[in-house]
Amino acid sequence: MGALFAYSFPLLSLFWTMLIFAGIFLMIFFIVWCFIDNFRRHDHHGMAKAGWAILILFIPILGALIYIIARPAEADANVVSHAAS
Repeated sequence: MGALFAYSFPLLSLFWTMLIFAGIFLMIFFIVWCFIDNFRRHDHHGMAKAGWAILILFIPILGALIYIIARPAEADANVVSHAAS
């Protein structure tokens, strides 16, 4: 019996296709969320927002990861407090 590869087993091919689709969808969602979060924040203005937007647009995956790492933890509290008022 030969090895089962994705091209000889259609269900496995479907699984990999769905897995890749889900990964691409999650990555696009993550990048869009970072972009929206950048403009909703009230703790930075002007050039800072423009700089983050340019970084996220031109280097999407790396820029979004840098944004999440550099984003302060209290930014969530500020967005929630401004939304409540």
